[in-house]
Amino acid sequence: MENEGAMTGRPCCEEKEYIPRKGELLQRNEINIKFCSVGCVIRVGCKEIAFANVADAMDELNMYVNDPYKSTKKWNEIFNKNE
Repeated sequence: MENEGAMTGRPCCEEKEYIPRKGELLQRNEINIKFCSVGCVIRVGCKEIAFANVADAMDELNMYVNDPYKSTKKWNEIFNKNE
């Protein structure tokens, strides 16, 4: 049928979200780590996140390196919630 989407209420062609490859995502932003007297600050691109202890910071950094798409999504939700 030509107008199948109109009859079912669903679009006839569902578009999938484009998810770049892991390497492509990791190359997009420079990562800097600044160690402080207590904890550290990790900067990814233009965003900075302060951590009270280095162990937590390294856990989050490892999560970012292992799955940058999921980690970026998580942190963007946190940033947007606090604006």
